Amino acid sequence: MRQKALASWVGFLAALSSVACGDDAPPAEASSSSGAVGTTSTGTSATTDAESSTGPGADSSGTTGEPEPRLVGVADLHLHMFGAEAFGGGWLHGTVNGDEESALGPCDGGEPGDHARLKEDLAPLLGTCPDTTVEELSQMVPLVATIVGGGGEVIAEFIANIPGSRGETGEHLDRTGGFPDYDGWPRWDAIAHQQVWQGHLREAYDDGLRVEVMSAVSFDWLCMALPEENLTRPECDEMADVLVQLEMANTFANENDWVEVALTPADARRIVEEDRLALILSIEASHIFGDGDWEAQLDQVYDMGVRTLQPVHQLNNRFGGAAPHNTIFQIAQYAENCHIDTDCALTSPTVTLGFDVDEECRNVLGLTDEGEALVRAMLERGMLVDAAHLSEQSVRDLFAILEENDYYPFYLSHAHFREIMTPEKGDQEKTTPWWVAQMVRQTGGMIGLRTAHEETSSYDSSPVENSCQGSSRSFAQAYDFGRLGLGVAIGLGSDLNGFIQQTRPRFGPQACSASFPEEARCQAKAERESGPAGLGTEFDEKGMAHMGVVLDLIDDLEALGTDVEPLRTSADDWVTMWERADESRSGMADPADDMDVTGVTVLPAHGIRRQDYPTECDITYCEGGTLSGEECRFDAECVSGTCVDAGKCGTPRGTCE
Repeated sequence: MRQKALASWVGFLAALSSVACGDDAPPAEASSSSGAVGTTSTGTSATTDAESSTGPGADSSGTTGEPEPRLVGVADLHLHMFGAEAFGGGWLHGTVNGDEESALGPCDGGEPGDHARLKEDLAPLLGTCPDTTVEELSQMVPLVATIVGGGGEVIAEFIANIPGSRGETGEHLDRTGGFPDYDGWPRWDAIAHQQVWQGHLREAYDDGLRVEVMSAVSFDWLCMALPEENLTRPECDEMADVLVQLEMANTFANENDWVEVALTPADARRIVEEDRLALILSIEASHIFGDGDWEAQLDQVYDMGVRTLQPVHQLNNRFGGAAPHNTIFQIAQYAENCHIDTDCALTSPTVTLGFDVDEECRNVLGLTDEGEALVRAMLERGMLVDAAHLSEQSVRDLFAILEENDYYPFYLSHAHFREIMTPEKGDQEKTTPWWVAQMVRQTGGMIGLRTAHEETSSYDSSPVENSCQGSSRSFAQAYDFGRLGLGVAIGLGSDLNGFIQQTRPRFGPQACSASFPEEARCQAKAERESGPAGLGTEFDEKGMAHMGVVLDLIDDLEALGTDVEPLRTSADDWVTMWERADESRSGMADPADDMDVTGVTVLPAHGIRRQDYPTECDITYCEGGTLSGEECRFDAECVSGTCVDAGKCGTPRGTCE
């Protein structure tokens, strides 16, 4: 198996200086901060706690006081390896174990289908709300009308269909093939097929992955949307799904000598030093611990190896408020509480469903009393809190507890930096603002950056041109903004098997496809002509298709010209963060007073950018952007200059010569 070149050891850190730690928390609301860009060449922040040896490269024993070299290896902070058991086991096709042909073999892809299919009658998912009829709700929120009248196949395609992708659910389109025919999947936009077969994880390990946070996941609302005959566990109990996944994770580790579940930070450091994969067990569930005795269940999962978890996922729960984002989850929240909010319109132009929001569309619910108790119980056990999906108020409440505990570290396992995203994406509370990254630095935490498919704004200080939207070039904008502007420690947040699309390719028919078709064609043309060339792997044309090509993203970033050393040693950031949680602290890890969110160029809207492209028959196109054999409307679209058999103004369409 191909071995990628690992980054060399980055040297000993300088002696750590003491910094007096004030009592002031970072501002709760702010739009910018000025100061020097970055403080370390690796993009991580050295600890300023003179009495602690938990900074990057510190002696984990805490006895000699001599710094150690940074651990070499990549950390991925969010993976749903056993996600086929999520949602009652009724959504994902393919298995983790077995040989490649059996694990990734062809699926039926037809009717009725054994996966990735929703019930035809979805109206019961809207709940029973006495004050509002379904008809009234449909008038306020058009998507509700689609859910009620469109049926499962329509909605399945709706949740899978994004710019540059035809989706892969419902009828599966061209996705019925499996091993050895990979035309349809795995590829970057597959949300219904296995992305973390054991062989793929082994590829990532061979390429340098050394810390993996395996998150047991489920969401009962989606489970209830699936046909009962497709479910392994039709009771749709999130914790039942979670426990199955945790058992599988432990079994997997026991059966493979190159991986071990880390139960302590010392375990994690030892495992990485032994050149093996440290598996950290986590949980992501909207109704984590259900309605029962949460402390007894916390002890149960702790005994199973869980050392981190998210108190909140997609919906508000007994522990706190969630950060709203996708409209589907707002409808799911409404099904639970029948709340219709008019302070801000997230779900439709007039209302927000489910969440009680303020005028800025921020969830007003923070940590509940039980949520604060859960956090304190986790800290007592040396566990790490994953703040991904927490509402902004919940993050503030969490930080107050961590501050009381001498800046106990926390992290976000899969985050988008708000300031570098497009304005539409950045408006979502689920994105991470600079002041949350500041809190992360002050506690000695880190951020897993989502390997996402979206277009981004451009970061002027990045050496990578933002000229292939949704690809590794877009990821580079976010990565460099976090590394240089925010100075925060960064790992990957792959979220594979997580019901979301991944980083798009720079080459092939779906290259650069996150914005609009004309731009995608011309950006793909520029990539072919000016490169840099592809890696020669699946990543080139299929993007972040599966776990086996995750580290190809880092290779591609390096080829594009950015500094990937922080990613290649991000395993050290994870271990160091955990060690800080396990040892005594005496204040902030880093004042983080040098945050710089300037230098972000927001691109014009699509309609304005589209005006830069030529037109024929009032049809906008990319000149010479269509390859031989691809569909065309007129000659000027084709690289060859000839569109064979095209009718007038592209009706019917032809084929590029």
